[in-house]
Amino acid sequence: MIPSHALSDSPTALRSGDALLIVDVQRDFLAGGSLAVPKGEVVLEPLNHLISIFNTHGWPIIATRDWHPSQHCSFQSQGGPWPPHCVADSAGAKFADQLALPESAYVISKATTEERDAYSGFSGTRLRALLERLAVKRLVVGGLATDYCVLNTVLDAREHGYEVMLATDAIAAVNVSPGDDQRALARMTAAGAMLTSTANLKPSSIDLARERLQLG
Repeated sequence: MIPSHALSDSPTALRSGDALLIVDVQRDFLAGGSLAVPKGEVVLEPLNHLISIFNTHGWPIIATRDWHPSQHCSFQSQGGPWPPHCVADSAGAKFADQLALPESAYVISKATTEERDAYSGFSGTRLRALLERLAVKRLVVGGLATDYCVLNTVLDAREHGYEVMLATDAIAAVNVSPGDDQRALARMTAAGAMLTSTANLKPSSIDLARERLQLG
């Protein structure tokens, strides 16, 4: 059961100090990929909407990616649970063609050594140092998959003290076991993440006024 206080239908003003964190929206996790997330393509349109907002305002956009060696420990051939996926420099490891990442986006590669897996974007990466350098206080999170890399990234973000807004229309789950998605959402909200939708995430009135002045 997800606590009612974790669900937000009210508009939330995006502001300086926010960053958009896109988790593992890579070809291998989409239709036709070696480890496709069911209905994973639904994340693309809402994420592109958020990318447009953040890019317009010059707020940080960060994309994590699995970037595995060919003999990674998570692969079934090495005794892991998954088929080979997101091998570094392969076509399947590329970000989705439809994901409109700007050139200014920061890319965080994870699980880059054979012996270590990393579901979280913080695990063995420079993500936390990057967020500190950018003076980020709050993360808007979306991507793949709800019950694995999104879950662990959000839990670590909360552990490190970041506010988290999870865009529920910009995530999709593997659901190896039925209900894994709801259990993941419950764990994230219990850790203090707020659930919302991209439609409720808007620039602050001050930022909108600045835009109108610039356009005028």
